[in-house]
Amino acid sequence: MKESLARLLPKSLRSDAITIPVVRLHGTIMAGAGPMRQSLSLASTAGLLEKAFSISSPAVAISVNSPGGSPVQSRLIYRRIRDLAEEKKRTVFVFVEDVAASGGYMIALAGDEIIADPSSIVGSIGVVSAGFGFQDLIKKIGVERRVHTSGRNKAILDPFQPEKEEDVERLKALQEEVHQTFISLVRQRRGAKLADHDDLFTGLFWTGERGLALGLVDAIGDMRSFLKQRYGPKTRLKLVSAPRGLLGRRLGFFGIEGRETEIAAAAAAGLIQTLEDQALWRRFGF
Repeated sequence: MKESLARLLPKSLRSDAITIPVVRLHGTIMAGAGPMRQSLSLASTAGLLEKAFSISSPAVAISVNSPGGSPVQSRLIYRRIRDLAEEKKRTVFVFVEDVAASGGYMIALAGDEIIADPSSIVGSIGVVSAGFGFQDLIKKIGVERRVHTSGRNKAILDPFQPEKEEDVERLKALQEEVHQTFISLVRQRRGAKLADHDDLFTGLFWTGERGLALGLVDAIGDMRSFLKQRYGPKTRLKLVSAPRGLLGRRLGFFGIEGRETEIAAAAAAGLIQTLEDQALWRRFGF
């Protein structure tokens, strides 16, 4: 509203300050996360991105801090950013905070320019699957596993059954396909900026400083300083955030009588999710 009114003023009375909308994309990347987990998905970010790109501005700034997660959600977020940038004719600047690794780096590729702190972690262009094997544990506690399927491969990689070599080969083949898609996207977006380095696509990760030399990022700096240098000292940053409910999003446990089991299950699931998140972050020293 203020921006439309400002356009009605004579040029002599208009402010020459440029406002750059800022979107923070922080957390692990996955679909359908519970309320106890800070995560990113297309569903959780689409509204923020639409709002940011609707603001009259020459650019949109996106702060990324993610160790990765779902390759599908990572690519969907990347694609939505690029579609909006092309539709709205906006330049996109991505600023890496602690980490933009794996799926986090895939999202960062949506930037026309990627700017990192010298100590940021970037890269990890690879695909990983992890799990646990419980077949010996259930034997020790006297539990019999019963699985019935209508397809011989339906129980592939069941964590309660011994791992089969053919199942692992199948998983690795799928990983290779996803990995090649990731590599193609990096080459498409970074092009001739990429250095010729044997380990670039092996899943290794680097500091922002080293990432600059490898062509994974375009500059070293921070958001405020970079944008003021690019658009002038009067440049203002406008954080775009999700709307909060009347009582705030964190006030949610009403009507808990008779739901103790449900709440306990949610708390247990939240604990497991937290441990999974910590495992992702700790791969990069955080």
